[in-house]
Amino acid sequence: GSLPKWVVNKSSQFLAPKAMKKMYKACLKYPEWKQKHDPHFKPWLFPEQSRLPALALSELSLQHADSLENIDESSLAESKEDHGEGSDEDSLT
Repeated sequence: GSLPKWVVNKSSQFLAPKAMKKMYKACLKYPEWKQKHDPHFKPWLFPEQSRLPALALSELSLQHADSLENIDESSLAESKEDHGEGSDEDSLT
């Protein structure tokens, strides 16, 4: 279901600033934390450090945006596995 606009607006007045303050405090502590936790591991700068499995280029296909506009997913059923336990959707109901 969807939430009434007033609920979203009211909660965003309190939740968004609180979340941003927590994020700001965590960001201030990050340089110190990173020095203690593998400081030279930066796969976002050095892709060769990535520990994720590589995909073969032959497995990739090119998709154009216009082919994605009319995807019909109405026949698909959602399950708890699709959302994972403790997802946001579970907590809203």
